[in-house]
Amino acid sequence: MADNIQTLEDLGGALGTTSEAPRHEQKLDAQGRAYATGKRKDAVARVWIKPGPGKITINDRELEVYFARPVLRMILQQPLTVANRTGQYDIRVTVAGGGLSGQAGAVRHGLSKALTYFEPELRGVLKKAGFLTRDSRVVERKKYGRAKARRSFQFSKR
Repeated sequence: MADNIQTLEDLGGALGTTSEAPRHEQKLDAQGRAYATGKRKDAVARVWIKPGPGKITINDRELEVYFARPVLRMILQQPLTVANRTGQYDIRVTVAGGGLSGQAGAVRHGLSKALTYFEPELRGVLKKAGFLTRDSRVVERKKYGRAKARRSFQFSKR
């Protein structure tokens, strides 16, 4: 340190200010698809998207067959509606673990990540909606001396 740094401006000049935002580029495989993994609770979803008429296949079944409840289908469609991309991508999903609600959340997370890999400019919109954040809440483990994770055994005086 030959120079004497007296002010913050001197420090900024010494470090070299190149404060550019990170550049996100398109990540595609050999077939022109974007791949991402989504997780929620114990469910893990592997999602592939490619341009197409909007066919959604989950574990080799149609969307309406696999997720029969309209709420679960709505959760799955949220990233597409926020990004105005409904009906523009074919989506193929394999999902395992957990229940239907956790699986729908995992598919939503994976679909959001795959959309950002296919179109990096959608990242801001999806991040603002909270779809790129992994919901880290999981079931608490059972403790010894307890009936469940926190519930005690019933107390009896006699």
